[in-house]
Amino acid sequence: MWRDLPWHGMVILAGVGQLAIIVVSLAIPRLLHWREQMVGWQPLTRQMFWTYAAYIWATNLCFGLVSTLGAPWLLDGSPLAAAVTGFIAVYWGARLAIQFAYFDRSGFPSGPGYRLGEAGMVLGFAYLTLTYTGALLLNLGAFAR
Repeated sequence: MWRDLPWHGMVILAGVGQLAIIVVSLAIPRLLHWREQMVGWQPLTRQMFWTYAAYIWATNLCFGLVSTLGAPWLLDGSPLAAAVTGFIAVYWGARLAIQFAYFDRSGFPSGPGYRLGEAGMVLGFAYLTLTYTGALLLNLGAFAR
């Protein structure tokens, strides 16, 4: 049953989703008023924050491009495909866990638009986690070929 899922299409959709995340994430600094909140920060701390944000953005971009353009390679059953899909699964699974286990939810913006946006993000993160976990298991031969 699991082996019969359209894995190539699911990985391509995951790639497109990650590319959408990077586009939408460009609005987050404005929506959450990052610049105003950083006014009292030391320059090095501010620079490190923006560097980390850029690394996360670039990682999401790379995952999106690799998944969209290289889905067959991510599903070829090789040790490298298993390692990459496993890494991406852990990455998005950790992001999903952080949303609920670490973030101080009292500081979240309120309003239906923000709640809808968060729900979309959480569903997206869950889809990415499940898709890459399934791809990992497929690469490891957990589903009969």
